[in-house]
Amino acid sequence: MKASEMPPEFDDSRSRDAQRPDARSGPPADARSPWVLLRSASQHPFIYQKMVRQIDPAARPGDIVNVYDRHGRYFGGGLFNPRSQIVVRLLEFTERPIDQDFFRDRIASALELRRVLGVEAVTDAYRIVHSEGDRLSGLIVERFADCLVCEIFSLGMFHRREMIARVIAASLGPPKSLDRPDRAAADWHVFYRADRHIEEIEGFNTRHSEAGTTAPPSITIREHGIRYSVDVITGHKTGFFCDQRDNRLKFARLCGGASVLDLCCYTGGFGLCAKKLGHAKDVTSVDLDEAAIAIVRQNQNLNQLRYDAVHADAFPYLRQMAANDRQYDCVVLDPPKFATSRREVDDAMRRYYDLNRTVMQVVRTGGVLLTCSCSGLVSRQMFTDVVAAAARDARRTLQIFDFTGAAGDHPVLTTCPESEYLKALWARVL
Repeated sequence: MKASEMPPEFDDSRSRDAQRPDARSGPPADARSPWVLLRSASQHPFIYQKMVRQIDPAARPGDIVNVYDRHGRYFGGGLFNPRSQIVVRLLEFTERPIDQDFFRDRIASALELRRVLGVEAVTDAYRIVHSEGDRLSGLIVERFADCLVCEIFSLGMFHRREMIARVIAASLGPPKSLDRPDRAAADWHVFYRADRHIEEIEGFNTRHSEAGTTAPPSITIREHGIRYSVDVITGHKTGFFCDQRDNRLKFARLCGGASVLDLCCYTGGFGLCAKKLGHAKDVTSVDLDEAAIAIVRQNQNLNQLRYDAVHADAFPYLRQMAANDRQYDCVVLDPPKFATSRREVDDAMRRYYDLNRTVMQVVRTGGVLLTCSCSGLVSRQMFTDVVAAAARDARRTLQIFDFTGAAGDHPVLTTCPESEYLKALWARVL
């Protein structure tokens, strides 16, 4: 990451303190090995390469390291990987050891939040660990029926994956069916997933790390009374987007008797809810991924529904509908992540602009548009501004009536604003 791209609280290269003798000193004599000495820091969980002054020669990729600030004071502990742009993922800001008891307590805290939220009353698919949001940077864990899917972003979490899976399984107890809560399966099936690009950067490979259990390629989950088929092995991310749970239900309540368009639908969650729960007049679900459209059709069968599921790119599909003067009462646009790094943000903003400007041509006057961004580097204000610009250039007026995010099992850490990645803007198009 370039210095110009660093958040301002991370960059103290011009600070007078950085010129003081103690800023140039090494770690304290009693520093616990392995250690990392910083140039600058904040309470954000990411320590980038530019922020590091010195690294203990004994530190190895994947180690838990003790972190000291530029004055040699103990700062915290975290997962180390010199190959990564994020050299340390901070997990703790006290001198508490990061051991199995630490992970057990963090996971217990995460599960307690889900219990308070009551997610198991409406679904057997939810996020158990939300990385930085649950103070376990580098790890996402989701439950799908009797399966646990761990999505890994750091070498340190990869090294501890089996211990973490055991702790979660023990904390949850045997998996219970939403249909028959009095009966429990024998054990959890555990799978590990990671983006190939992340694996290359971090230096691990999940494809040879099965947890020793087997499950069918597709399992059935339940959410708000709707059944979904989930591919936990080859599906996008962990196989299902739990983050849109509340938004799916909210959208369905606006769709009574409506003509609905579900764009970038993946496995069809919004369309299914609109049809079954919202009693929409007609639904069309569109996605570029042919495998996703096949699962949409499986989900229709699971719920005894019939509506159009179209394998197509959203841009040409929208242009064709506009050319045909096709108008919809309710439209949801939930594209994939456009910005995975800061250098991609400008291009992502252009894509959000183009897509939203095009979609507004097919929303009838007075109709509802739910438009989403899951790019964590695109802020709520940035997204609102680009959608407003798209509306202006499409010669439409937007009446925003709500702005939501991910479901509560995706908590946001105030010191890590990127953890508030999902933006959902709700508007009437006039």
